[in-house]
Amino acid sequence: MVSSKRTWTSFKKPSSEILRAQLTSIQYKVTQEKGTEKAFANEYADNKAEGIYVDIVSGEPLFSSKDKYDSGTGWPSFTRPLEPANIVLRDEFGLLGARTEVRSRYADSHLGHVFNDGPRDRGGFRYCMNSAALRFVAKKKLATEGYAEYAGAFTIN
Repeated sequence: MVSSKRTWTSFKKPSSEILRAQLTSIQYKVTQEKGTEKAFANEYADNKAEGIYVDIVSGEPLFSSKDKYDSGTGWPSFTRPLEPANIVLRDEFGLLGARTEVRSRYADSHLGHVFNDGPRDRGGFRYCMNSAALRFVAKKKLATEGYAEYAGAFTIN
């Protein structure tokens, strides 16, 4: 897993075998097989610490705690991405109807889905993510882990 500044832009996705060795079974299932972790039984749904969330595979910055809110769904939810260029949206059509999948740009990890039922005063979107696809970098570790440029990204204006 990468965490050095800007290394995610040159990230080369490892083979499935390497990813299976590096990730937990739920991390692999979610990011590589479009799985979903259990609601209310995941690492970040209740996390209220300041910092940023990065892709568990590539380390690319995805979301800020500034934009995290309790959606009541049991998964971490955000009103917008920290780095919109690191987010790829794909339309899905299946048993649950039409949805919009959220993937990371460089690792092509499945992250979750985006819905238009988020807080209206904050844009109206709910980026409903799987904790298993994310790694949290706390405010006090941003500089040491190569994310110093995001030091102000979680401070509520």
